[in-house]
Amino acid sequence: MFDSVSSIALQSALDGLALRQRTIANNIANVNTPGYHAQRVTFEDALAKSVKAGSGAVAATTVRSQEPTRLDGSNVNLDTETLSNIDTVLRYQFATQAVGGEANSLRTAMRTN
Repeated sequence: MFDSVSSIALQSALDGLALRQRTIANNIANVNTPGYHAQRVTFEDALAKSVKAGSGAVAATTVRSQEPTRLDGSNVNLDTETLSNIDTVLRYQFATQAVGGEANSLRTAMRTN
């Protein structure tokens, strides 16, 4: 059960979301660093393609943000980072609940046999 496409996809999503949370924290930590360019983590499109292909295994990628820079050369926007963090936390909670649901299903199946 834990090697099913959905289980592998959920683990890939959790890994990608965890990387996104770390990246957002790094961006926020550098909000006042002149010349710092925010990073963005992407994996959702690759994950959808991987699931469609029957795998579910993907690695998240980190890319440099192409957003406009401020006068100091930094392009970190605290509002953007805060909203992205909220979205990421909610997605992470949803994914962990889905993993927990799979584990509960496995426990139930083991008890009935």
